[in-house]
Amino acid sequence: MNTQDCCAVVDLRQYTLRPGQRDTLVKVFDEAFVEGQEAEGMHICGQFRDLDDPDRFVWLRGFADLDARAKALNGFYYGPVWKARGGEANATMLDSDNALLLKPVELGPGFPAFDAPRPGVGATEVPASVVAGAVYHRRTADDGFVEFFVDQVAPALTAAGAVIAATFETLAAENNFPALPLRDETVFVWLATFPNDTSYAEHRRRLAGSRTWQTTLLPELTCRTIAPPQELRLRPTARSQFR
Repeated sequence: MNTQDCCAVVDLRQYTLRPGQRDTLVKVFDEAFVEGQEAEGMHICGQFRDLDDPDRFVWLRGFADLDARAKALNGFYYGPVWKARGGEANATMLDSDNALLLKPVELGPGFPAFDAPRPGVGATEVPASVVAGAVYHRRTADDGFVEFFVDQVAPALTAAGAVIAATFETLAAENNFPALPLRDETVFVWLATFPNDTSYAEHRRRLAGSRTWQTTLLPELTCRTIAPPQELRLRPTARSQFR
């Protein structure tokens, strides 16, 4: 199964956790929920610690289509793995409803393939890489934002050192697993990879010094969106394929 086929539908999930509980959730997730979900047909693309919020856990999972999503989620959340370990995970969480249903605009070479190598259960070495990006809140799905990003924003980000791994937009579809709520929003999401904190800081420095970014693109992004973007700065966990 290629990456496009296994990730035609993507959940982006962000959990707000009880103070000090993130490492507990990461341990449970990496021990039990990666293979537990992939056994049901999902692709666990990446799981991350938010570098700007010590009590936030962010992750992505992909599905071949909406029918596969419904089947996989029912299989996992009513199956033995969640029954055995779900209580541990839930005990770490204050809010698990920050979730978006997305479809790919483009999945680049940096987005993990379904069969990409993954460190084994028990791995503890956290990569130095940074996965960064943003969630933009749009007015409508036909607002021309995708074309604007592809034609103007992406080249500026790339020129400043970003390696864009994936772009997504909202998938307008009914939630076919209502036990897990989804945000009713129209968004655009991009994710890029950086080898380490230094390269990410250099990227930000270049954007800050770019006249085009500061005087043209940032004002245009503000005009085209209805709320400030959520900027993401993430560290992959030891078992994340996305790194």
